[in-house]
Amino acid sequence: MIFTRDNSAFVHGGVSLNPMFWAARKPETLLTTAIYRHHPKFAGRVRELFGDPARDFGPASLEGGDIMPVGKDTVLVGMGERSSAQGIGLFAQALFDQGAASRVVAHASTAVKNDALMRIAALLRERAPQLLEANAADVAAARDNGLDAAMIDRLTLTARGVEAMATGLEQVAALPDPVGEMTDFKRRPSGITVGRMRVPLGVIGIIYEARPNVTADAAALCLKSGNAAILRGGSEAARCNQAVAACVREGLVAAGLPETAVQVVDTTDRAAVGELITMPQFVDVIVPRGGKGLIERISRDAKVPVIKHLDGNCHVYIDEQTDDDKAVRIADNAKTHRYGTCNTMETLLVHVAAAPRVLGRLADIYLGKGVELRGCERSRALVPAMTAATDEDWATEYLAPILAVRIVDSLDEAIDHINRWGSQHTDAIVTENHTRAMRFIREVDSASVMINASTRFADGFEYGLGAEIGISTDKIHARGPVGLDGLTSQKWVVLGDGQIRN
Repeated sequence: MIFTRDNSAFVHGGVSLNPMFWAARKPETLLTTAIYRHHPKFAGRVRELFGDPARDFGPASLEGGDIMPVGKDTVLVGMGERSSAQGIGLFAQALFDQGAASRVVAHASTAVKNDALMRIAALLRERAPQLLEANAADVAAARDNGLDAAMIDRLTLTARGVEAMATGLEQVAALPDPVGEMTDFKRRPSGITVGRMRVPLGVIGIIYEARPNVTADAAALCLKSGNAAILRGGSEAARCNQAVAACVREGLVAAGLPETAVQVVDTTDRAAVGELITMPQFVDVIVPRGGKGLIERISRDAKVPVIKHLDGNCHVYIDEQTDDDKAVRIADNAKTHRYGTCNTMETLLVHVAAAPRVLGRLADIYLGKGVELRGCERSRALVPAMTAATDEDWATEYLAPILAVRIVDSLDEAIDHINRWGSQHTDAIVTENHTRAMRFIREVDSASVMINASTRFADGFEYGLGAEIGISTDKIHARGPVGLDGLTSQKWVVLGDGQIRN
């Protein structure tokens, strides 16, 4: 007995003669080939597209149960133990060469994707010394070139940062695979059942400055969500990016996946960015991560959809009814934990009744840490060391040890200030009043709104996403930290049993 669906498969007018995975089954392809070539019903009538039982394909294997022709000129192939990346690559090239298909999509199983992620994580830990050495060279060059403190802060990688990258990959591996998830099925009066299925976006281009962790985070999220990735890091992180990319490539290959599933552009020529963002025929989505200038340029020039946020002008509002110790702790952390990140507080709003209780304490902390304070007239009356704030300060993402401070008369005034001057990134209220907290999270129009927590928690890792591809302040498709679900879309699935529309 032979299972003809495994050893061969008909694909758009021709047949694939498959090199089987198990040695014991390889003769099946030889027998099937003999039938196609010599049986009176098939001889001279079957177009052989791929495969030859007399050829040694080495590690390349392919089985018909993993092949699914779908629509015009498109073939889906499941990648796994029996159908390897090498086999699918040879199969795809043969179809292209003979015009039998214009698109071959390889879908890796969840187990294979998770295996690759775990292997990459292990390589990152194993090569931590080399990663830190490459990063130290990048940081030294950045200082020599006069890059600002915020950029150097984002560029710097520590041993703890390498461990966080590896842990992030392991967390992504542990997350449910979103691809193929079907939800929201409802039966309609017509008799059809309608639901939705999650599918990958396609090819995602990520353009980023500094932040060597993005190379690992982006690779992990794109791989797990079934997308191919093209990564273009900044010249300031070139050495470390390539060192991380080497771990990614080796992990992919060791798991049986093509190393081209995640590609790192090795040129630092700015023209490469211009090319990447104007190629909708090859790239489905662009995700820029970096300074406002970079993101504005990409948003302006791109011909590909962009997931982005321009800046992170984040606020903490200390309400009248607050636990003062809690308020001081949160406001301190939100500003001074790190200065160069998009979720750092840039403006502190304090209710007029709470200001005498907390503003002096906070000023002592900020000034002791070298933070420059710029305040409204009432704030300066309480803290004479403040300089005068202008409208420009309310609108500025400093990414530096500078903080704007304003005293407000009410929750309404705080919400109005945030919605006028903020960037719709992350804003927090510190209060013990439940009603006011609920009003704040309903009426503040930001991607993340928080109650009694530091804005520094606005991060994919902290939200349980494993990692994030970036943070979006847009309102369509993805908003806030963008993890696995944000790198998929949903298509409609309709199930029927012969229904027609009257």
